[in-house]
Formats: sequence, C-alpha cells, structure tokens
Amino acid sequence: MDRDSTHPTLAGTHIRLEPLERAHIPGLVAAAGPDLALYQWSAVPIGTAQMARYVESALTAREAGTAVPLATVRVADGAVVGASRFFDIERWSWPPGHPAATHAGPDGCEIGYTWLAPAAMRTAANTEAKLLLLTHAFEVWGVQRVCFHTDVRNERSRAALARIGANFEGVLRSHRLGADLTPRDSARFSIVAAEWPGVKEHLRARLARA
Repeated sequence: MDRDSTHPTLAGTHIRLEPLERAHIPGLVAAAGPDLALYQWSAVPIGTAQMARYVESALTAREAGTAVPLATVRVADGAVVGASRFFDIERWSWPPGHPAATHAGPDGCEIGYTWLAPAAMRTAANTEAKLLLLTHAFEVWGVQRVCFHTDVRNERSRAALARIGANFEGVLRSHRLGADLTPRDSARFSIVAAEWPGVKEHLRARLARA
C-alpha cells in the first residue's frame, strides 16, 4: 500500500483517528490508566515500557504493510483517548482480466486492537471511530468485507459489535492468545460490502442520537 493508505487521518466531529507515532506514547499511557479490571479481556499496555513496546510493534507492522495503526484523539481538547488498527490486510488473487484484478486497494481486512480510556467509554467515541474506519475500508479501499474478533468471554465487546450492525459468524476455538495468557476462543463478526450502506445509516443514526 502507498503512504496515503498506511498513514490516513480520519476526522470526525468528536474524535479523529491519526497515524500512530512514538509521540503518542505519553498520551496513550495516560489514557490506559491503572485500572486493569476495565481491560480484563483486552491486551491494553499499562505503563510506559509496555506502551513503548506496543507502539514499536505496531510501527513495524505498518512498515511491513500488514497493519495500519491509529491513535484515537478527542477533537475537543486534543487528548489521546485510545487506539485502533486495521490489520490482516488481504489482497485476493484475482485472475488476469477479471474486473477486480486492477483494484488498487485491499480486498479484506480486520479492525481490532481497539481500546478506549475510561472517560471515553459509553460516549460517541466508539460509534464515530467505527463509522470512520468502516467508511475508509469500504469507500476508500473498496474492500469486500471487514471482520472483527473478540474474546468469547468479553460480553461488552460482543454486544458493542452487534450494536454497530456486525453479524456474528461463530466461535473460533483456541484462536489467539488471550489477555490472561491462555488460548482464547474468539467470537467472529463481520460486515460485507453489500451490508455496508445499511450499517452506515445505522451508525449515522446512532451518532446523531449521541
């Protein structure tokens, strides 16, 4: 992907998603805070050392073209309130001559590594972030589908994905390393291109109510 694809800034009314950089580390440390109970099922780095490793890993993935990591910034005061990421970015092997063979963007991706500061939870931040991310994926990249995975035990995350209009596909057993360092089962959700217009209107309506 070119630099415009790997370093997008996605601007909304309440938050903006900007390319993750080392300069975000202090703000991310402050956003994560000390309350580990809030992130029981999510691997959120706590403290400067952990956050620095997290950011370095994200930047390495960006340079490799496998991820697009973003910092979530509150528009009102410029405070960093979390992070999110496109990853598992796929390009399908369309046969020569197929109309999609000249498609410049990815064909599929996952959205994840998403977390918010306690003060940003239950605000418009998550809804607007998902609207910005999905708009970029479907309307700029032109993907065929976006998927999400969350720890099957994370009821809050599963409910949030259902609320934005993602469809539950099933459970992948021992799919990834969990935040508690055990093999976790992942609940898989997705949105496909044909569903995007309806999901977009649903998100816009939720944001207007917020």
